[in-house]
Amino acid sequence: MLAEKTNPAPPPDWQTLCEPVQPFLDEVTGRLQSAVEAFDPEIATFVQYALASQGKQLRPLLVALSGRAAGGLNAHHVQAAVIIEMVHLATRVHDDVVDGAEVRRRRPTLAANWGNKVSVLAGDCLFAEALKLAATMPSNDVCLLVSQATKVVCSGEIRQTLQRGNFQLGRAEYFELVGMKTAALFALACELGAYLTNEDDQATQRTLREYGKLLGIAFQIYGDCLDVFGTEDKAGKSLGTDLATGKATLPMLLALEQANEIERKSWLAMLQAGESQADAVRERLIAEGIPAACRVVVADFVAQAISTVEDLPRASE
Repeated sequence: MLAEKTNPAPPPDWQTLCEPVQPFLDEVTGRLQSAVEAFDPEIATFVQYALASQGKQLRPLLVALSGRAAGGLNAHHVQAAVIIEMVHLATRVHDDVVDGAEVRRRRPTLAANWGNKVSVLAGDCLFAEALKLAATMPSNDVCLLVSQATKVVCSGEIRQTLQRGNFQLGRAEYFELVGMKTAALFALACELGAYLTNEDDQATQRTLREYGKLLGIAFQIYGDCLDVFGTEDKAGKSLGTDLATGKATLPMLLALEQANEIERKSWLAMLQAGESQADAVRERLIAEGIPAACRVVVADFVAQAISTVEDLPRASE
């Protein structure tokens, strides 16, 4: 007799996921606000504007959950989460300049309001403040890890910018570039969460770092797909910048992988036309089932991430 099929339990909503560490996240928010107020008043206006579109605090959440998974939280975890969130905000301000994005969190980007020069310099101020805070941590290793991750993120963005218009990019190289962007800060958040709980437990640090990296790759791929297939009214930010600027991301790479020689030439002609063919490219990608193929890739990275932490002890409630 065949066993009855049961529907899997729905994933928890965001509030439920954050509930165990909500006081931690609230403290991070307060510390970020205090850090902004420490800037010169003229500069604080721009930094506050960037902070106001902070989002869901994914990276602080990863710091907290990783610290719990490694054995518990302490005051240093809050500082680490503030540092990583500042680095993230800085990279996001710079990304909006590079991508020419005009909307973020349903309002104009810093660059759209005050121009690229102010935005770049405001991002630099956030980077500098993050490294200053990292230097106050009890171990120099924290400052080193933050600096290394920041360098990786910036290097990944430079490499991807240099690859614009190159649709010969292989899937492996794309994953490598993705792993140097969002994934680098996700990995840092998870590694520091474990390190600040028990700096001698290197095995747990490596495990959680790998988890963060894989989860970050999945998250960045999802973001790349959203840029192609999403709608700005739902996403609340500028979309379509990858197609407009010739950035090769997973949807285009998958389409080219499955194309024959004639189809490939047709795809390349459309992609190299940039913004003028963006709508036609999007419609053709959807018609050829590329969104479903992208979901499979994202799900695979999420599954890999989960498998890396299956043997870790569960955090106490």
